[in-house]
Amino acid sequence: MEETMETNNSQGIIKIYKSDRKLELWEKGGCTRHFQIGLGFSPNGNKIREGDGRTPEGEYYICTKNQMSRFTLFLGLSYPNLKDAERGLKDGLINEDEYDKIKKAIEDKKRPDWSTQLGGKLGIHGKSSVFDWTAGCISLDDEDIKDLWDRVELGTPVFIYE
Repeated sequence: MEETMETNNSQGIIKIYKSDRKLELWEKGGCTRHFQIGLGFSPNGNKIREGDGRTPEGEYYICTKNQMSRFTLFLGLSYPNLKDAERGLKDGLINEDEYDKIKKAIEDKKRPDWSTQLGGKLGIHGKSSVFDWTAGCISLDDEDIKDLWDRVELGTPVFIYE
């Protein structure tokens, strides 16, 4: 995956390596933090649909920040992205209207619809990085999500690799 999202000097980049169970925060061109992570309960492969327990792969951005989360803190991901929506439309998981709404949200750098058959409400959050237990989110230990929370903004690019 080629990193194509534009960033300004004050905005970092998050890189997630599923196979290594690692999240890296890149700021000013270099990796400044790295954290151990847990993934969805079915971690192999790309997320296809709601309930599959997989963590998505691709280019996303932080679209919400929820400090009242039951998972300590929650950084919402812009899943599904346009590629996810195109696949979902082709496979009959979403209709043209749902596709158009997702496309518009991505173009406007907003939160896409999290209520389609593609799934949603995915993000980076706390509670534990010890094992793969989420519905598709990326989980960190509580101290790590607190550190990351203070360093990222809405719109921060997130690249998730196999």
